[in-house]
Order: sequence, then structure tokens, then C-alpha cells
Amino acid sequence: MQPPTIIPHLWFDREAAEAARFYATVFPDSAVDYVTRIHDTPSGDCDVVRFTVFGQPFMAISAGPLFQFNPSMSFIVIVDPARHAQARERIDAMWQQLAEGGQVLMPLDAYPFSPHFGWLNDRYGVSWQLMLANPGSESRPAVVPALLFTGSACGQAEAAGTYWRAVFPGSQAGQLVRWGAGMEPEREGSVMFSDFRLGNTWLSAMDSARPHDFGFNEAVSFVVPCEDQAEIDRYWARLSAVPEAEACGWCKDRFGVSWQIVPAEMEKLMRSGEQSNIDRLVQAMLPMKKLDIAALKAAFHGG
Repeated sequence: MQPPTIIPHLWFDREAAEAARFYATVFPDSAVDYVTRIHDTPSGDCDVVRFTVFGQPFMAISAGPLFQFNPSMSFIVIVDPARHAQARERIDAMWQQLAEGGQVLMPLDAYPFSPHFGWLNDRYGVSWQLMLANPGSESRPAVVPALLFTGSACGQAEAAGTYWRAVFPGSQAGQLVRWGAGMEPEREGSVMFSDFRLGNTWLSAMDSARPHDFGFNEAVSFVVPCEDQAEIDRYWARLSAVPEAEACGWCKDRFGVSWQIVPAEMEKLMRSGEQSNIDRLVQAMLPMKKLDIAALKAAFHGG
């Protein structure tokens, strides 16, 4: 089984295409790859968007105000001076654009873990951590999705990373730094910071016992493209732990994180077909929980 490339997915009300175009102006090596409209869903007509941020693929949908972004899921943007000229100035420029109409969570400043770091929610509510890499630090991709385990999930960051690495082939543990004694309200021994590679994709995770009023929801999920039905069946069996959350290839794991287990061919079909083909595929998918590749392809081709 080949290691998958996991793709972050953002759920917007009506702004998916607008946000993707905005991000393409903010970050280097970024572009809107395609926009497709699907019809007659429970949310009405929806835009499905594929875009790239600093080389990291993303997907998004405009499907109504059902879920709200929050800092439990954010995206660390790492600018490495060894690879990018005028790295600090690049961060300043990105910060200025993202902060307009947004909310600053940690001001852009020097911190023990980075000489130039800031955390904010942008005008759409999506949460970003901009970081200047320390000289000699371990190499990571420019964008790393970050999970903050809070509330009842606090203390599960390490277990989640261990579990997910067992699910995805080709995974690798990275850094693990724990909260120490005397750092209350943080719990001694829980995860201050960790990162790990799942398949081909790096993620980070940390615990926070501070009083936050947010947690994981479907506003940010992770798409797992699968080559065949056996792969879909395997990931579904390992990741789906909340039966009432199963719908249209979406599932929720034991840690409250949402995943989309989808055929890798789905993107090709959505991009290449006539609207009538896409409409048939969507109508076939809507009543499904775990996706059936053969049934979806048959619907797409008019079978």
C-alpha cells in the first residue's frame, strides 16, 4: 500500500472560492487549481475548490454555515531563512494581509521557540501560525496542519499521534516536547508540542488545559485519497468511531477529528466530466456513508 497524501479540507459558508483566491495572493507557491459546482445537495448548490498554499494542497467547499472555524485546527506556516530570501519580511507581508479583518491570538514577536512568530484568525476565521524557522532546526514542509487538544480531549495528543501513525503506512514520529512541572494549568507530562508524518503529510499536535471554548469540528477535516475499495474499507474501519457522524465518505475518529475517505479518482471525475456526469455522481454519493467506488463510477457514466 502506497503512503497517502492527506489533504486538509475547509468548510466555508459561501466563501470557499473567494478565500482560495485570497490565499493565492497571500502565500508564495500558491494557486487556485479548480472550482467545480455541485447541485441539489442538502446545502443547495455548492462550490468545491482545490487550491494550493505554499506548495500544500488544500480542498474546500461552500456548503452553508453549519460549522465554524476555530483555533483547535490551525496551519503552521514555516518560513526557513535557509530556503527563502528575506524570510522575516515575507512573514511580515503575509501577516499584514491575513490580519486585515481578522483576529490576533498571539502578536507577531520573538518567542522561545521562534525568533519571529504570530498566531491569528483571518477574515474567514481560518487560523494560521506564521513562524520563522530557527537556524539548524529540523526540516519540515512550509505548511503543517496543527491540532490543539483542549477540553475533554486534552491529554490525548500523544495517543492520537501514535494511533494515526499505526493507521497510515510510511508514517514517522518527529519531535515530542512535554509540559513540565510548575507550568499550571498545563498538565505535567502532556504534550507541549509534537509533530509526525502520516503517509506523506506532516501534522503537529499539542495539549492545552487552559480554558478554551472550542474544540474539533467538521470545519476542518482531512481528505484521504484511496486507490481502491479495499483501501477505503481499511481506513474506514480504523478511523470511523462515531456512527452518527458517517455521511458521504465523512467519518469521525475516537479523538473527535473528522476524515473524508474518498476514491483518489474522485477528483479526476469531478474535474473532467460534464455537469450531468457530476450531478449523477453527487446524487449517488449523498445517501452513502462509506463510499462505494463501483457505484459512484457507474452513476458518473450513466449506469
